[in-house]
Amino acid sequence: MASVPSDLGPVSGRVDRDGRLVEADAPLLKLQQEAGSKLGAPLALPQLAAVARSAIKLGVPLSRAVIAASSDQDIDLWVRAEPDAEGARLTIEGWKSRPPAPPRLTLVGSEPLPDEDEGSEALSFTTDAELKITRMGETLAERLGIDAASAVGDPLTRHFLLSDDGHGMPLLSAIAARRDFTGQRAKLRGKNDIELTLEGVALVTSSGLGGYEIEVAVDGDDRHHGGLAIDASLDEALRSPLDRIIAAAERIVDRSEGPLRSDYAAYAGDIAAAGRHLLSVVHSITDQQAPASSAQLNLVDCATEAMQLVHPRAEERSIHLERVGADEALTASGEPRGVVQILVNLLNNAVRHSPEGATVAVIAERRGDSVAVTVADEGPGVAEADQERIFERYERADTSPEGSGLGLAISRRLARSMGGDIELVSTPGQGARFTLVLPGA
Repeated sequence: MASVPSDLGPVSGRVDRDGRLVEADAPLLKLQQEAGSKLGAPLALPQLAAVARSAIKLGVPLSRAVIAASSDQDIDLWVRAEPDAEGARLTIEGWKSRPPAPPRLTLVGSEPLPDEDEGSEALSFTTDAELKITRMGETLAERLGIDAASAVGDPLTRHFLLSDDGHGMPLLSAIAARRDFTGQRAKLRGKNDIELTLEGVALVTSSGLGGYEIEVAVDGDDRHHGGLAIDASLDEALRSPLDRIIAAAERIVDRSEGPLRSDYAAYAGDIAAAGRHLLSVVHSITDQQAPASSAQLNLVDCATEAMQLVHPRAEERSIHLERVGADEALTASGEPRGVVQILVNLLNNAVRHSPEGATVAVIAERRGDSVAVTVADEGPGVAEADQERIFERYERADTSPEGSGLGLAISRRLARSMGGDIELVSTPGQGARFTLVLPGA
């Protein structure tokens, strides 16, 4: 992106109450377009959008220094949002460009491992649309005892014996849909003691599927990281600031530092709830095992908190969250933050897959000695063959880029650590019903 001049005068714009950019001077419109959006669409610059959203929610003008990030630079801005009946007027000044800041956190495995140099090659090969090998990586060929040059032109199945996992073969299912695949189990022909997992990226061309770029993981290979890990800087970079944010927000809610308008206190309550939820997500990713808990909790309260956390996202798509069932307490045995995390994930999935204007029902009920909360949506549903697969790490029911495929896997692990489980009932075309079941207390 070209450098933005720093001598611009005030630049104006307007967002409506749904966060859409409906008016914009040329520099602001250019930023919106470079972020992949357009006039009339939601404001695609997150920090600007957050200021506008807060001003509209609180009903007061807000001014704040923000950073707009492009593909090759950061732009320091000073934005003022003045709310009115139609939305908020934006006035932006500053426009100082600088090189982008490096990422604060890295995932383990994103840097070369100690025994690998930067030029080490992934265990991979490429096929054409007929699954004939077009390139065999030298590193993979050496590891598996295959001659890389002579393998070119061979069918994939000449070297790899694909396995059915009981629900079909992910690779074959992906070919029909021209999509990526993960979790394809295989063995090396002639060496049945070598267990493999294949993961492929579809090479789609204008004329259709052009083949696959396939990475190979060898079972027991220390270089293959099956789980998600975060480096040690996470404690400093996330946990401590989150603790401070939660504590400060709770002081505002309690009005311990003086009187405060009720809408400000409610907004601070939202901040505290979101901070506690994010902290529980950090714990669930970094902890190897979820701690079992026999604490008592009110499942209705957990469901209500989860709905509050997901409500802004549902509102963006005009989706109504409706709680159904008993208003009295449903006492369960479990860990409250873990339960909220599970329900937030189920609700987020329901909102993502529901058509605009639909309703997502949250149904709380007692089931004999157990209690349950069901999240029911009006989305496309989940095919029977996918209903177990989607609970595995990095697996998803669709091919959309949104989501990591970890949410349901983490949620089921958390539920089972508390003596419960997550059930799924779905018929394609008729929505899905995900139910968290916990032992009663």
